[in-house]
Amino acid sequence: MDYTVANQDRGSTIGTRVRIAGTSAERRKGLLELSCLEAGTGLWITPCEAIHTFGMKMPIDAMFLDRDYRVRKLVASLLPTRISICLSACSVLELPAGTILRSATELGDRLRFQSVSRS
Repeated sequence: MDYTVANQDRGSTIGTRVRIAGTSAERRKGLLELSCLEAGTGLWITPCEAIHTFGMKMPIDAMFLDRDYRVRKLVASLLPTRISICLSACSVLELPAGTILRSATELGDRLRFQSVSRS
């Protein structure tokens, strides 16, 4: 299942093809197989309060969300071989570097997820 993700407070689009990683295997695999992320794509990891970029080939933006999809932590351009934690988060969006800036997302913003069919 893919999702479109929008920032309700800013009226901006976060992603148009965000896939969910809801199983243990999907969360372990994450974005490791990718060498780049296309604009509009991403990975929604749930449940999750910590991520790492060991083995990744590119920097990513990370948005940590609470159960109401409010942004609790933003990490722009998280480099490979790093760890980021937010104990108040229930899920994390991993996105192409630059998405936070482009979408003007700030702490406390509420995001909206809408499922879309894969074509």
